[in-house]
Amino acid sequence: MSRFRRGGGHPDPRAGFQDEKDKEPPVPQGLIRTARKSGQLNLSARGLTEVPLSVWRINLDTPEEAHQNVTFGGADRWWEQTDLTKLILASNKLQSLSEDIKLLPALVILDVHDNHLSSLPCAIGELVNLQKLNISHNKLKELPQNLANLQNLKSLQIQHNQLEELPDMLGHLSFLEDLDASNNQLRSISSSLGHLSCLARLNLSNNKLKTLPAEIGQLKNVKQLDCTANLLEDVPVLLAGMDSLEQMYLRQNKLTYLPELPNCRVLKELHVGNNQINTLGPQHLKHLCSISVLELRDNKLKSLPDDINILKGLERLDLTNNDISSLPNSLGNLPNLKSLQLEGNPLRGIRRDILSKGTQELLKYLKSRVQVEEKSDQNTVTAMTLPSDALVNTHSITTLKTLEYCDKQAPAIPEAVFNAAGTNPIVTLNFSKNQLTEIPPRIVELKESASDVNLGFNKINEISLNLCMLLKLTHLDMRNNLLMSLPEEMEAMTRLQSVILSFNRFKTFPDVLYRMPTLETILISTNQIGFVDPLQLKKLTKLSTLDLQNNDILQVPPELGNCESLRALHLEGNPFRNPRAAILSKGTAAILEYLRSRIPT
Repeated sequence: MSRFRRGGGHPDPRAGFQDEKDKEPPVPQGLIRTARKSGQLNLSARGLTEVPLSVWRINLDTPEEAHQNVTFGGADRWWEQTDLTKLILASNKLQSLSEDIKLLPALVILDVHDNHLSSLPCAIGELVNLQKLNISHNKLKELPQNLANLQNLKSLQIQHNQLEELPDMLGHLSFLEDLDASNNQLRSISSSLGHLSCLARLNLSNNKLKTLPAEIGQLKNVKQLDCTANLLEDVPVLLAGMDSLEQMYLRQNKLTYLPELPNCRVLKELHVGNNQINTLGPQHLKHLCSISVLELRDNKLKSLPDDINILKGLERLDLTNNDISSLPNSLGNLPNLKSLQLEGNPLRGIRRDILSKGTQELLKYLKSRVQVEEKSDQNTVTAMTLPSDALVNTHSITTLKTLEYCDKQAPAIPEAVFNAAGTNPIVTLNFSKNQLTEIPPRIVELKESASDVNLGFNKINEISLNLCMLLKLTHLDMRNNLLMSLPEEMEAMTRLQSVILSFNRFKTFPDVLYRMPTLETILISTNQIGFVDPLQLKKLTKLSTLDLQNNDILQVPPELGNCESLRALHLEGNPFRNPRAAILSKGTAAILEYLRSRIPT
């Protein structure tokens, strides 16, 4: 082996001790020289399968320019080099890191995200000056114990790995401010996490957590807690001790009630959508004195408490896809409410033309009803009502044109229910929350008047032709059934504007929906749909709301961006990689723009 470098006649003092692969390192010398001056080296996306030894020894070996017979100015004094403090090795093909990493003790930032690392070197514990460590998007199944030595660490990014637990040693990182452990396989969280007194942001989303340790309530400085997409059935009462909490995300869990948070006085955002919450009482709201965003979509709420007007700072309330049949008039007294989302609820008693005019008109309407109530408070005479166990409310039939037999858990609708309708024109039909296995055949008797049908929360596995004969139907709610397909005959329903098919068993997007140009709203979340045809969807020129959350879509077709009529497109909870969560969080307009930018030209 020659002891001379190809660029000159001076001998290389390390010749004879180098591996053959070190002869031509894949890192340009210009980058190394710049890094010696700046203390920063960015080697991201260079296809590296291993880190060249020259990188680890950047501050130890005499640089190549020292052996060259050249004159230099003040800016070229190689001996005045700066210790490397920032090293970025992201988006390469690294399967391991050398123990030589200890040769860079001055590192403050180390970023090795998006590689193939299955373990970390023990020597990483010697980087005692490290403040930011990003090892996300790798294949790590455990963390080395000596990470506990990194006492100056402020940010630890370990998301998108294969970790099953957060070990005790993390509790020793007393200066940690940001911990992201999302998208792992976490089943348990060490109680030592409660020792992280400086922690301000904790992300545990997309794991398999069934419980949270009570000690998490000791995190007095946490401002953002994200536990989205886990298996939580409740949250510890001591969570209320997080008195600096401003944002809490508990979406996509198994909660049946809203957590009570008596000490979270500065909580501004509470996201608990996609759970199984069925009641909301004053006790759940009385401590939310600073709340501005309350998201309760895709739950099982039947009503809202009249005391909701205590949330004076509320700006956004999302109640999409619940089972709310009426709204308290006190909503009209919320002074700051700018957005009230109610799609997918079987609302009664409020005309659809009022609902369609938007939040401010609806609030104005509710407020006017409050004033009417106040005027009638002194009148103690009440209208006579039917006994609560009466089979059918005849007042609803004759006055509201509504036929209701819901929440009875009945296997069939009694004949007497249809008989009670008589010749009255029924506009609204509600047979939800029973045990129906088929659509009642006598529903066809309502074909001349029915425009709103709710058969949600039953066990219906197919839509009969009798339903398809309701040609005046504008709204159909079939959520929480056993449907796998829709009949082609539905194409005759030329007035249908909204259809709710969430929580069924569709494996493909129903073809007949593509041929119903009057559709404005399609809610088909939580099924097993793997693909939608953007060219067919584009033909639905009135379609403004499309909810495809929690399906099996692996790729979002870029052409979906051409469906410019969409005002609300929901894609969260699908296994696709693009668009990423950051794009989804920006809303429908940003999603469509992103998709259009990816259409091949």
